[in-house]
Amino acid sequence: MVQLPAMETIYYSAVQSPVGPLRIYCSEKGLVRLEFAEGRSRMPKKWRLVKLAEKTEEITRQLDKYFHGSRTAFDLPLDLRGTEFQRRVWKALQRIPYGQTRSYAEVARQVGSPRAFRAVGQANNRNPVAIIVPCHRVVAAAGGLGGYGGGLPTKQFLLNLESGRQAAAAAT
Repeated sequence: MVQLPAMETIYYSAVQSPVGPLRIYCSEKGLVRLEFAEGRSRMPKKWRLVKLAEKTEEITRQLDKYFHGSRTAFDLPLDLRGTEFQRRVWKALQRIPYGQTRSYAEVARQVGSPRAFRAVGQANNRNPVAIIVPCHRVVAAAGGLGGYGGGLPTKQFLLNLESGRQAAAAAT
């Protein structure tokens, strides 16, 4: 007899932001995913999605303050799911101060794998919690933007917002 995987209830909502619509997904433990609504999303088959803005309102509130320039760090429970290496990289990203950047190589050294800068790039690419886990703060060693799942204009907007070169925008 084949046993089906247990379904997990994930609460979600969509919000508008200065970088476009965002989709927020939470488990009972915390934020599972924050993504740009423009991209294609693949949901695990074991997720039962329930649209419930009340479960995501604290995340929405903190994002709104971030985009208004009055929040420089997030204080949210996270439910990050990935490999051990990915979780180490995501934790390192959370330690990059607001308004600063690090290179992929610097993050690789920080997680104890100095030659794994490409793997850091892949972990960045798989970051399920955009903005909150600030993968936008990782740039190429020569100072170029590198890549970004939300698109390079969005990455530049976020970096400008954090450096004060972009006026804080009102979330719509």
